[in-house]
Amino acid sequence: MAWDETASPSFTARHEERDAADVVALLELLEGTRRRLAKAFAALPPDVTVIVHGTQAQLDLAQPVLPVLRRLTAPAARRYLAGWAGRGTVHVLAPRALADRASNVPGSREMLMLTPAALYTQLVVAECNPALPPPWRARGLMRAVRWAWLVAGASQWFSGQTPHARPAIARRLREGPSPAFPPDLRDAALLGGTVVDLLAREEGEAAAVRLACTLPPGGPRQALLEAFHGRALVHTEGTWRAHLARLAGL
Repeated sequence: MAWDETASPSFTARHEERDAADVVALLELLEGTRRRLAKAFAALPPDVTVIVHGTQAQLDLAQPVLPVLRRLTAPAARRYLAGWAGRGTVHVLAPRALADRASNVPGSREMLMLTPAALYTQLVVAECNPALPPPWRARGLMRAVRWAWLVAGASQWFSGQTPHARPAIARRLREGPSPAFPPDLRDAALLGGTVVDLLAREEGEAAAVRLACTLPPGGPRQALLEAFHGRALVHTEGTWRAHLARLAGL
């Protein structure tokens, strides 16, 4: 398949010819996200290439870890795993394919259309915090799994996806066991953003940036203890579960 190339000041996109007009809008989204994140984060990745795939099959062939991750993810969140971030590269479905993946519930389409912004945010967080992926390495896989809620949560919240996730959160709370705190790998993609959202509501955006950019040696629970100024985790967990219920409208 022949690829076309479209560039913006900070990004280069490779895509099918039929997606050229949509890719211009996608790059505008990324440029806007970059400008906004530059106000909060100390560093940005210098060069980013965006590979725009026309079908799910093409994306999964290029990033075979994605089908595996979907199977490990709660059903309510699977449709939103529509791309992958690597070192200096974002793989994502074309806007037309993202729109096709959306369900009929409010917010689904909006959340999917922000996928490129969320994936770019992962690169920004990794630029500021090299302990977090991407890139994803086998040697650091267990650490990446432990911190998956933060990787996904920061990218979701700072890209603006979290407000659109309410119906999916409501579905998740109706299905399966009660989620862990912080969310485990099964729930990281959907519920990680709610932890960052709670922190930002209570302590401000700067606290959310610090959480994303600093990993204490004590692991995720220590990070949350420090982020919420020493409040006992049992109380933060209770507040988070109440926050989930509010977001879900329960």
